[in-house]
Amino acid sequence: MINCKNSAKLILGTLCAMALAIPTLSSCEHKDLCFDHDVHAPKFDFRVTATYQQEWELNENQKVWASEAEWPEKYGMAYDDLRPKVPAGLRMHVFSETGVNDMINMPAQGDVVGLQPGNHQLLFYNNDTEYILFDDMYSYASAKATTRTRTRSTYMGNPFKGNASRSEPTVNMPDMLYGNYKEKYTSERTYEMPEMSVTMHPLVFKYLVRYEFSKGLEYVGLVRGALSGMAAAVYMHSGQTSKEAATLLYDCTLEPWGAQAIVTSFGVPDWPNSLYQPTRGQRSYALNLEVRLKNGLIKSFDFDVTDQIEKQPQGGVIIVKGLEISDEDGWQGGSGFDVKIDGWGDYEDIVIPLK
Repeated sequence: MINCKNSAKLILGTLCAMALAIPTLSSCEHKDLCFDHDVHAPKFDFRVTATYQQEWELNENQKVWASEAEWPEKYGMAYDDLRPKVPAGLRMHVFSETGVNDMINMPAQGDVVGLQPGNHQLLFYNNDTEYILFDDMYSYASAKATTRTRTRSTYMGNPFKGNASRSEPTVNMPDMLYGNYKEKYTSERTYEMPEMSVTMHPLVFKYLVRYEFSKGLEYVGLVRGALSGMAAAVYMHSGQTSKEAATLLYDCTLEPWGAQAIVTSFGVPDWPNSLYQPTRGQRSYALNLEVRLKNGLIKSFDFDVTDQIEKQPQGGVIIVKGLEISDEDGWQGGSGFDVKIDGWGDYEDIVIPLK
């Protein structure tokens, strides 16, 4: 005999359980189609990961000092001591197909960034420079880095280039600049964040410059130098240096054997970065040393270093030898002048400020 009362309860319980299960099943079934929550929404963001090629000289024909035991101890530093540091920050300059440019700053190692939809050209460079000037940034093809003008009343120009050298501008040394360029990046909505790896290549290089004295160094109080014929600018998307030349002005330190300077430069003019196909032109390069003796007398020395620079178009070691100060010059005017207190006096460099 069927108990109708118990059967009704069983049927009612089953129906209730089914009713409760339906929303749960429906929710699971459509979970992947729910974009109401930010975690599920497609985005235009991508992650930039930057690494740095910390090289201070890139020359295809020169021996690789770092891999050999030939780096001279007399240089007073290790090869690796000259390597540039990782910068403090990174900038992404965006050139959009719409003609609208933008700049995004991020930590040196990169960050998550977002762009408007469409195609873009991306120029990367470090944003912590002090002496670098950025020109013609309206287009990736014209964007270039140069440096500030600096004058020195006693510097007469490269004597190995004739009168034309006097038209070559004198400038500050550039500080460290890294760069990279992405010819095309399409920003589109994605569900998984894309990764962009960027290797930042050096656009500024170093020359270790040594002026070695053979006589009279004891009379010298102050030293400063100039290197003429170097590139005035570098195009940031390619690493190609400008055809225009400039003279770098810098201070030196006195050493037991002479004077020394670490000179930063874009390299030689009209020269592709070593990551590109190189070409070489015929130019003249000159090294100058100006000394102020302890008695106040100014002496100037000029050297043709064309052969050395042609072998080292993007950083290296430049050495000139045999500098002499005669006893007559060293004792001229007595010994009562304190060159360290008065400094260069009327021969102070003039740094022309930005307008």
